[in-house]
Amino acid sequence: MIRRTKATWKLCSSSHIAARSARMKTPFRCIKLSLLLLAGVLSLTPVTKTYAIDLPDFEGLVRDQGRGVVKVTVSATQSAASESDNLPNFNEEELPEFFKRFFDDLPESPGLPPGAVPSAGFGSGFVLSEDGYVITNTHVVRNATAISVGLPDGREFDAEIVGSDDRTDVAVLKVEANDLPVLELGDSDKLKVGQWVLAIGSPFGFEYTATQGIVSALSRSLPSENYVPFIQTDVAVNPGNSGGPLFDLDGKVVGVNSQIFSRSGGYMGLSFAIPINVVRSVATQLREQGYVSRGWLGVVIQDINRSLAESFGLDRPAGALIAQVTEGSPAADAGLIVGDVVVAFNGNSIAQSSDLPPLVGNTPVGEVVSVELIRNKERMSLDITIRELVEERSSEVSRKDGEPVLGMTAIPLDDEQKAALRVENGVLIGEVKDNSPAALAGISKGDVLVSFDQVSVVSVGQLRKLVREADKGSSVAVLIHRKQKPVFTALIIPG
Repeated sequence: MIRRTKATWKLCSSSHIAARSARMKTPFRCIKLSLLLLAGVLSLTPVTKTYAIDLPDFEGLVRDQGRGVVKVTVSATQSAASESDNLPNFNEEELPEFFKRFFDDLPESPGLPPGAVPSAGFGSGFVLSEDGYVITNTHVVRNATAISVGLPDGREFDAEIVGSDDRTDVAVLKVEANDLPVLELGDSDKLKVGQWVLAIGSPFGFEYTATQGIVSALSRSLPSENYVPFIQTDVAVNPGNSGGPLFDLDGKVVGVNSQIFSRSGGYMGLSFAIPINVVRSVATQLREQGYVSRGWLGVVIQDINRSLAESFGLDRPAGALIAQVTEGSPAADAGLIVGDVVVAFNGNSIAQSSDLPPLVGNTPVGEVVSVELIRNKERMSLDITIRELVEERSSEVSRKDGEPVLGMTAIPLDDEQKAALRVENGVLIGEVKDNSPAALAGISKGDVLVSFDQVSVVSVGQLRKLVREADKGSSVAVLIHRKQKPVFTALIIPG
């Protein structure tokens, strides 16, 4: 059988096949025999397992879900010496003479503060609700003087900032529209490494661009932020993608693209998205109260290396080592001490110290959680009542300069501040932009705005809501306290 097979192969590969075909009824006989031989060989070849049998087809997902993705265009002011996030930086000495003349001949922009220049940028976002709420990144709309949101169907709307949070880089916008295409939110806790994902956004201004990849890692902690367990992907994300959605294969939003790691400023295979479960919580708080409440434990933590693990009685380096406990904090009240190693928080294992801050920050204020720890090489458990991180709200307030209401920065007041200013309610006015509606109404830094159109102002979120609901082009009576004296002024709502 083997000899016959060899002979057949030799026959079929010989240059004299035409001469020998006379002895064979047809030259196709050799082809038939060769195919039979190949089939026999393949039948003896073991079948190996493959993980790439079916590749995903994103065409339907892009068609159906792309309708809810928006392009966010921002007009802003920035210091002439500052570095733009959206525009390339040029060395003036390297510019051709023509471009030097072009930049030198630009006219001064009226109404801008000294040392400030106009700029424009863009990013991405997606529709959260039919009545006009839109999600994007805080850094996309920072320092915005005007924001527009464009949909794939050609509609474009002016947008206002409802609220933003620097810690998570989440911002909520509001446009006056109804029946918008809404994207369905998924569950980022169910993501797995290796899972296919797709991003839609406007990289470099190219609207509604789709790129795909896989989840590369989960719960990444970046040096600039400890409160977000980022989703790492290899999806091609570039400047302009920020704020856009990250989809799973079911077409549900599982993340918001936020950051890239790059030495060149462009895509290098490392992109990071905010988990949608974090975004959902932050967006709800921004819509309801205008700021984000975070849980506070009151400890300073560090990672554990192998040597420390041995000294603390751990079989491997894991957990968050407590290096300091703040006096009067929830941790101190519950009995946590320096040298404790937290290995689980509210049922979630702590593999490294960076796992703990987002878990604490996302815990509702007032909730009692169980903390498992290693103390003196013995495992034990404590119940801790989480309190609000008040310092966080204060620092968040100080970052409101880029989110003016009618050109003024509105800062919430606590009870102690209200008592010192001798007001029962209101918001403190920070910076006021030149030629803004607030500036034209005579409102100044340090004023306390206590009522808007005869309605007492109790929070920044409520003030933003009152402004949105006011008739465009109308004049609204605003009561302010200046040096503890009440003064009414008329504020014109932009048309």
